[in-house]
Amino acid sequence: MPKDNCSNRIKEALEFRNMRQAELCKRTNIPKSAMSQYLSGKFEPKQDRVFLIAQALNVSEAWLMGYDVPINNENKLKSPKTTTETTTFPVIGEIAAGYEHLAYEDWSGDTIEIPTSYLKGRPKNDYFVLEVKGDSMYPQYQEGDKVLILKQSTLNRSGEIGAIIYDGECATLKKVEFVKGENWLEMIPLNPEYKPRKIEGSDLEECRIIGIPKLIIREVE
Repeated sequence: MPKDNCSNRIKEALEFRNMRQAELCKRTNIPKSAMSQYLSGKFEPKQDRVFLIAQALNVSEAWLMGYDVPINNENKLKSPKTTTETTTFPVIGEIAAGYEHLAYEDWSGDTIEIPTSYLKGRPKNDYFVLEVKGDSMYPQYQEGDKVLILKQSTLNRSGEIGAIIYDGECATLKKVEFVKGENWLEMIPLNPEYKPRKIEGSDLEECRIIGIPKLIIREVE
């Protein structure tokens, strides 16, 4: 069970990293009002925001949530479980974590092995793998990441991250917000250096969801 609350841990980490609240908001793209509520203990951040805050502060997510574990990410590494059951996927193209990237599906011959257990019992054809280009979704998605994407033509909820085709031919990975029944959607980068892009009216006819990310494969040097 947690021995501390997230509010105290965020405050402690800010002091530990000599960082101000405003800088943390900038790095995570979390509004100041929401961050103030987390710091006051009025609300607990959801898991996606815990991830962003932990990344920005370079601390363990478990520690940030109040568990009695080391503060640093590097101290929580455990021996990985090994498996001989893998599925080979071609990396069929690139998906930009930005804008204005043509959705070519050319294949250079690059492949990647993914443990079959991550397919959750679904057939291989329900997924595809694309490579991230750009940094607009940093820190959650980084340049060169391979992303296992579940084919899906709709999002489960507003605010979910999806792979989306827009302008008929451009592909990107973005947080997508919308209101059911209204004729618009907004693509929102996680990196605060990039601005959201709203698509509405007739432009929506050239826009479609192609899937949702389920697994990030990242090489660490």
